[in-house]
Amino acid sequence: MHDLNYFREHLDLFEQMARHRGIELDLDGFRALDRERRELITAAERSKAERNKASEEIARLKKAGQDASGLIAEMKRVSDRIKQDDERIALLDERLREFLLIVPNLPHPSVPVGRGEQDNVEVRRWGTPPQFSFAPRPHWEVGERAGILDLPRAAIIAGTRFALYKGAGARLERALANFFLDLHTQEHGYTEILPPFVANRASLVGTGHLPKFAGDMFRLEGTGLWLTPTAEVQLTNLYRDETLDADALPIKVCAWTACFRSEAGAAGKDTRGIARQHQFQKVELFKFTRPEQSYDELESLVRDAEAVLQRLGIHYRVVQLCTADIGFASAKTYDLEVWLPSTGAFKEISSCSNCEAFQARRAAIRYRPKGGKSDFVHTLNGSGLAVGRTWLAVVENYQQTDGSIVVPEALRPYMGTDRIPAPAAAKA
Repeated sequence: MHDLNYFREHLDLFEQMARHRGIELDLDGFRALDRERRELITAAERSKAERNKASEEIARLKKAGQDASGLIAEMKRVSDRIKQDDERIALLDERLREFLLIVPNLPHPSVPVGRGEQDNVEVRRWGTPPQFSFAPRPHWEVGERAGILDLPRAAIIAGTRFALYKGAGARLERALANFFLDLHTQEHGYTEILPPFVANRASLVGTGHLPKFAGDMFRLEGTGLWLTPTAEVQLTNLYRDETLDADALPIKVCAWTACFRSEAGAAGKDTRGIARQHQFQKVELFKFTRPEQSYDELESLVRDAEAVLQRLGIHYRVVQLCTADIGFASAKTYDLEVWLPSTGAFKEISSCSNCEAFQARRAAIRYRPKGGKSDFVHTLNGSGLAVGRTWLAVVENYQQTDGSIVVPEALRPYMGTDRIPAPAAAKA
């Protein structure tokens, strides 16, 4: 969310932002609301000054034993007008706040200007694609053959876009989450959080998910709670309405949660397999930082997410998103994309973003340097990683001719084996 005064004074900047993001902002509507509000404030202040002056005159007349009824009646009309103006001002304040709540963050100057995914910029690659002596299968075929993934039964239970993992498949999902958490807490300095898997409206407004993205989430009827779309929501709101000690920054936390998304805008995308689900598991990385350190911390956060893929030995690339592709709350975002042999292409597995003060202003999270004035922290978030997409990347990249799946070395202590065998039927 943006400061009203800053927004008002930099409308040209926000007009440019809208063009670069490929969105429409009703800036003329904002100008009209803001002009009416300021005119009413001026009129109300003038009326209040008139009323105060008249009150002194009424007191003088009464003290002198003179008739003040006419002036009292006039001031009654002035008070009624002030009340009406104040009520209108309050309504306009709320409408301006509602408008600002749907204005996205300003991209950082280093973000490339572009019209969509095709204009994202590749930053670097790690590793090489695996070589196969056979045509690699998609993960859903490998999983079904190995007896570790059962999408038809998931559909019977809950409908499409849900997964059911079996045996070693369920163990692999759990092993990945535990590996991620251990790596980030033991080597990267994050504190693990296990939050509620639901959030209230204030928490979702704080991160920027509400009001704009209500259609992308699941609401629990009659409770005022929503199923979490990402642990970014809970981690952002750890310190809502608080002022942090500057010496404690950066604060680094991580959390494993189930995540729930309606995928309302994903019609026809990734309809097969588990790449795009209504429910999936993710380990989220999150940082609260001072403004001057946030971009160094963003690069560090990306490296923390990259370390997971490097330990797993999976080929990936880092891509910087352009202005039209970064998220609503983000000022700058890097995506990590893993190589999927079945398609011969990269697939996004993590987004790492610096939201600067955008979320902190919405959630009222400040920090206070010693002897200085409090200011808003910067917040950063990233997947470290999405568990389901890592599951499918492991299955595709480590599939074998006989239908078995080699377990990456980093996961073997968690899996207790170096290979997920294929059932006899699949081998045949």
